[in-house]
Amino acid sequence: MSIHAAKHVETIEKARANMRVPPLLLNFVAFAFAVTIWWAITAAKLVVLPGPLEVFQRALQLIANGQLPLDIVSSLRRVLTGFLLGVALAVPVGFLMGWYRVARALIEPYIQFFRMVPPLAVIPLAIVTMGIDETPKIFVIFLASFLSSVVATYQGVIGVDRTLINAARVLGARDRVIFPRVIIPASLPFILVGVRIGLGSAWATVVAAELIAAQSGLGFRMQQAQLYYDLSTIFVSLITIGVLGLLMDRLVQAAERHLTRWQERVQ
Repeated sequence: MSIHAAKHVETIEKARANMRVPPLLLNFVAFAFAVTIWWAITAAKLVVLPGPLEVFQRALQLIANGQLPLDIVSSLRRVLTGFLLGVALAVPVGFLMGWYRVARALIEPYIQFFRMVPPLAVIPLAIVTMGIDETPKIFVIFLASFLSSVVATYQGVIGVDRTLINAARVLGARDRVIFPRVIIPASLPFILVGVRIGLGSAWATVVAAELIAAQSGLGFRMQQAQLYYDLSTIFVSLITIGVLGLLMDRLVQAAERHLTRWQERVQ
């Protein structure tokens, strides 16, 4: 490429960068558009649903009486405990399966078997074997997070370019050096994708997990509101779960960008 052509491409890239709309602004526009559509549907009485203002007022009431903060803390504690335990176990198990053929042959059938069984189907067994306190709730969330994350880690390890491994071995590196210097960095993007999927699975499971004799939590509050046809409270809990999940996902994305700065990305 000539110097003139290179400068032309650079000029175009700078122009595109200057014209690019900030992502936060686009997020706000999308949010405002969704709220407007929601308001229009409820104002036209096309469906029997509470409007944005009614839900906002109900949220203020739940905050004032302390219910919403208590439910948020309870659900967050369960989600974070189950999710962190699931990911903490999934990463080493995924590495083990991906690096050692014998471990893969021994462990993978169990992983695939339990992946076919919905975590929610384990709830009756969890109640019978673990009681009705916090343990079965956290276990169900842990199982959902673990199964989502372990496969991504395993795929990351077996997907590492063999050329990198062979080049390291030619230079005299042994497995104890190749693993932390080559395998872990190369599979990190897959691991973080698994973490994001596991986080989503944890939040998707918490509502059902709080069926197990819970006294607080966003899922518990939704179930109680269902009995009294309290649609506003159901909406508040749904939106809160979505917002908390979105914020946590953004934190994982920020960590991903920091840890995989070497990776080329499509802007």
